[in-house]
Amino acid sequence: MMITSPEVELPFYFGDDAALFGLFHATGGPARRAVLLCPPLGQDHIRCHRLYRQLANALAGEGIAALRFDYYGTGDSAGGSADVDWDRCVADIATAADELRRRSGADRVIAFGARLGGSMAIAAAPAARFAGLVAWDPVFDGGSYVSRLDAMQSALRQDRQRFTRPRSASDVAEQWLGFATSERLRGQITELQLDTSSVPTLVLDSLGELPDNGVTNISVKRLEPAAPWDDLNRLEVAILSHPLIQTVTSHVRASA
Repeated sequence: MMITSPEVELPFYFGDDAALFGLFHATGGPARRAVLLCPPLGQDHIRCHRLYRQLANALAGEGIAALRFDYYGTGDSAGGSADVDWDRCVADIATAADELRRRSGADRVIAFGARLGGSMAIAAAPAARFAGLVAWDPVFDGGSYVSRLDAMQSALRQDRQRFTRPRSASDVAEQWLGFATSERLRGQITELQLDTSSVPTLVLDSLGELPDNGVTNISVKRLEPAAPWDDLNRLEVAILSHPLIQTVTSHVRASA
């Protein structure tokens, strides 16, 4: 196992055929616990990139090893945007959790995920053997989320501040905010309905949109200000939140 100082990222490839890309944030010594940072998809992934790096560095500074990674078809992993598949992403999370245990020496792994990253972490929790989970504005109702993405895509193609003339629907068919998507992935997300978590889960809610019937095995903490996930005027602006970093770091540090 290679030990590096905090705030030093060790890039590497892992998984079957070394198809997945990761960045390991070591603690400079033995780690009692570790956090797997599960990214969201598409434009949310791009906008959260800096925050995920800041969070990983903050965790490493607290003696908590962290791993950032890209799903197959995203970021620097193999494959393209059209290859992204929900079931493969869930499997990639379990693979990344095992890799984090191997590199950190810590068996206790907690997951963090924003938006769909939180949803996929909840789905992957049994296979990944997570000890706990923190989800930031996770998607519980996939159909509603898909409708929002479609509405944003429609508004974007007609946005005269970005384009001199509206783009035709055919020009951006099978796209979500600049990322190619497949009918398979659209269907998988549309069918998403989360009603339980297999591990203790802290939901950081900045939107106030949790389902009325509740979700079992979770606790909820209000996080302000609201994250501008659906603000088309801020589509190219990174989403940052110092309260989120402080809350997640404190929660993981205090976990048994």
